[in-house]
Amino acid sequence: MGCQSWSSYLEEYQKLLFRLDTPRVVIDNGVCSSTTVVKVDSARKHGILLEAVQVLTDLNLSIKKAYISSDGMWFMDVFHVTDQNGKKLTDERVIGYIEQSLGAIQHDRTHDDYTGLTILELTGTDRVGLMSEVFAVLAHLDCNVVEAKVWTHNGRVAAIIYVKDSNSGSPIEDSQQIYRIEALLKSVLKGDSDIRSARTSVSMVAVTHTERRLHQMMFADRDYERRSSAATGLEVGAEDDVSKVAVTVLNWVERGYSVVNVQCKDRIKLLFDVVCTLTDMQYVVFHATINTFTDSIANLEFYIKHVDGTPISSEAEKQRVIQCLEAAVERRASEGVRLELCTADRQGLLADVTRTFRENGLSVTRAEISTTMGTAFNVFHVTDAVGNPAEPRIIEAVRETIGMSELQVKEMPLIYSQKEEREEETVGGVAGAMLFSIGSMVRRNLFNLGLIRSYS
Repeated sequence: MGCQSWSSYLEEYQKLLFRLDTPRVVIDNGVCSSTTVVKVDSARKHGILLEAVQVLTDLNLSIKKAYISSDGMWFMDVFHVTDQNGKKLTDERVIGYIEQSLGAIQHDRTHDDYTGLTILELTGTDRVGLMSEVFAVLAHLDCNVVEAKVWTHNGRVAAIIYVKDSNSGSPIEDSQQIYRIEALLKSVLKGDSDIRSARTSVSMVAVTHTERRLHQMMFADRDYERRSSAATGLEVGAEDDVSKVAVTVLNWVERGYSVVNVQCKDRIKLLFDVVCTLTDMQYVVFHATINTFTDSIANLEFYIKHVDGTPISSEAEKQRVIQCLEAAVERRASEGVRLELCTADRQGLLADVTRTFRENGLSVTRAEISTTMGTAFNVFHVTDAVGNPAEPRIIEAVRETIGMSELQVKEMPLIYSQKEEREEETVGGVAGAMLFSIGSMVRRNLFNLGLIRSYS
């Protein structure tokens, strides 16, 4: 082989390596009249579909349709996306960011960058006032909450909280301080009736994407199992018209696939939640079709195998997949009233806000906390003590306490109806007694932790 031929061979080989390591990304606004089409073509590896979906959903883009195909060692994804207003993508900066990010998905860009912060992970039994106690402990220990995400499902809670020392503004590295944080938070999470072990951990490095980690934490906590809530005595996780999820699993024996179909109300990040769960359960998506219908119902169909190339092998495994996918969709379901707080950040802000929620009998079902340049932007989904939509008069009372201009109502459930005066009085009496009981329990817990002098 001559020198020129050998040089040509090396050049072609280098091109092949570059092709393997760099996905081809095409973003087209001309193919479809209502959506922007994003195409990704690359070598296949486990988890790459999740990484691609993650890039799009982190921008809060809505995936209206998608076609996923993987043959041999290659895969191709076609996504039809819109922005939060249902429009095509026109901002060249956003388009450029998508191209750059999708072009780097082969390089394990799955974690969030929270350099300079201490990361707290918490799981335990959910109850009214729990997050009030958690944020009160952190404020007492001089921990400034920079960002946080809280999910609840089936009577369980998972939270990832990013903090720094409020005095120095640095990560919390002192071993004694870390031990104290873990011990006090674990005591709060256990409460008086946690039938399972509450868990807390402190780390300095985010090992994976925050929302993927929340899915993993709740999966490890087995939140997908149906059970009664220890706090309320009511069956939790029951489906309703808003969050109903239909999941079926069949085996296509001739082709060696398991076919998973998910049908539910469409929402942003739905595809991420489903693909995240399938990936972490060690299934590979070979083909998939996603469609959103005019009545906002999404239909997701996946052809999957285990990572070892085998389909689902038993009825028990099939039922577990169904339960886990139902839970993955339900965890992010918007329950209750969505409240948005935008105000100047300060030490103890979250403790004060969540205490106001607790004093008015409101339970936080989901929360997203963020701060930017001294401004706090926090989103809370709240219900009453037993998981029903909070009364508008209670929401207004909370807003008056916190600040009408700072705390805004963004979503209100459409299930309020006129009640008979006698029923309202009865409910009011029960709610009042429950609120007193909840308040006593929270004060007792804070007293036991040494955060207040008396709970009497």
